[in-house]
Amino acid sequence: MNVPLLDLKKQYAQIKEECLRVTGEIYDSQHFILGPHVEALESKISGYCGAEYAVGVSSGTDALLLSLMAADIGPNDRVITSPYTFFATAGAIARVGAIPVFADIDPDTYNISPEAVARRIDGLSQKARTTVKAVMPVHLYGQCAEMDELNAMARANDWIVIEDAAQAIGSEYKGKRAGSLGDFGCFSFFPSKNLGGFGDGGVVTTNSKEFYDMLVILRVHGGHPKYYHRYIGGNFRLDALQAAIVSIKLKYLDAWTAARQSNARRYRQMFTDAGLADRIRTPIERHDRHIYNQFIIEVDEKRDRLRDCLLQNGVGCEIYYPVPLHLQECFSGLGHKPGDFPTSEHAADHTLAIPVYPELTEQQQAYVVETIRAFYESGL
Repeated sequence: MNVPLLDLKKQYAQIKEECLRVTGEIYDSQHFILGPHVEALESKISGYCGAEYAVGVSSGTDALLLSLMAADIGPNDRVITSPYTFFATAGAIARVGAIPVFADIDPDTYNISPEAVARRIDGLSQKARTTVKAVMPVHLYGQCAEMDELNAMARANDWIVIEDAAQAIGSEYKGKRAGSLGDFGCFSFFPSKNLGGFGDGGVVTTNSKEFYDMLVILRVHGGHPKYYHRYIGGNFRLDALQAAIVSIKLKYLDAWTAARQSNARRYRQMFTDAGLADRIRTPIERHDRHIYNQFIIEVDEKRDRLRDCLLQNGVGCEIYYPVPLHLQECFSGLGHKPGDFPTSEHAADHTLAIPVYPELTEQQQAYVVETIRAFYESGL
């Protein structure tokens, strides 16, 4: 049996006619950049996330970059974030000239630990502490970080809070949606996301009119009005085609999320029934609404051999993420070494994503679990 990590062809089959119709309308209009489709999506996303405003942008990475620019974070400022995440999180910080300050993660959720943030700040010199301007929590794999504690620290220290919610659209923390919990919420519409386009795209949410106005200006090279530049921005515009596709998919998102959650529950039962509960740790749901952008299992040993076995037997899987950011070569100048953030390093060595997409069948899930059971029984 073949079980891909993600099957976007099955998703497309549900919405093909709608997509062809709206893209045909855009081709006829020849209006491809920003415009009414982007404005409509912005309105829908702000409502969905419970935020006052939304600004469509060119990618999730650019959402982070634009938010940092709008918050006037730049050279020699410091931004606290997680070392266990996709590279764009810290990459955007470095691109504005700021310095990533890594703090270790919670071992259950893989999100940044408020306690680790407090220890990290305590370990900085007084001079370095004064340069910390923001905290950028990542809502990893579809579950929100501990925002009450992080927001309290931010208020006490006058930090900006930028949510990296690229994997978390629709996830909730104490009844509030990701993207409404900080000063900025940054989302990705990369095709593999729960809400993905047909190419790159993203959006920034905010509850601040001041930040919203700055985001809109910086999105078009800092020009306002056109050809008059008080600020230096960038080309962060969202294509009308991507906005139209994402608008169509948004109508289905809650049903797709429910299917992912159902698949997650079924996996837990299947692993228990297969006698694997002592070998396979499944995701821990700490908050209201985990949306399962990925379903991450953690194993004590043989992770890489398990991955190879799954791939050889037709089961898609992926390691997110094999090298924590503090050990990436490009950040060697920060002076970190192995052992500095042990929980992140453990997660990098022991976790594996298995299929959880909405169209996954019970038979496919059973095959995934049986393949894992057979691997451990074989003693490989």
